[in-house]
Amino acid sequence: MLDATTRFFEDLDRRGFEPLLAKTSGTMRFDLHEGAQTTHWLLQIERGNLHVSQQDREADTVVGTSPRLFGDLVTGSENAIAALLRGDMTVSGDARLVLQVERIFPGPPDARGPHHAFQREVR
Repeated sequence: MLDATTRFFEDLDRRGFEPLLAKTSGTMRFDLHEGAQTTHWLLQIERGNLHVSQQDREADTVVGTSPRLFGDLVTGSENAIAALLRGDMTVSGDARLVLQVERIFPGPPDARGPHHAFQREVR
């Protein structure tokens, strides 16, 4: 059984193109820290074209957080900007990319709109 994080990234990679990121280009690495272990997810965006891999390489933006919090982000239980402001998530590099990519995360469970579709799949 796949966890919500893996499902989220596999969905992005399968999607191939995301209209909400049509004007966005850059690389974003997500470092999910749990004790001494870190899992890396690399999101490459080229004018909305998406490619996801599990690589630990240089990126324009690096986001660090716990696997649990990231799971909450990709299911809509938590908001990325709120987590960042609380200090539960770190960002280094181009923070503008975080603001762009945050738009593709699902909203809260009771939200209506295009981001709600992923959430239904996760349940």
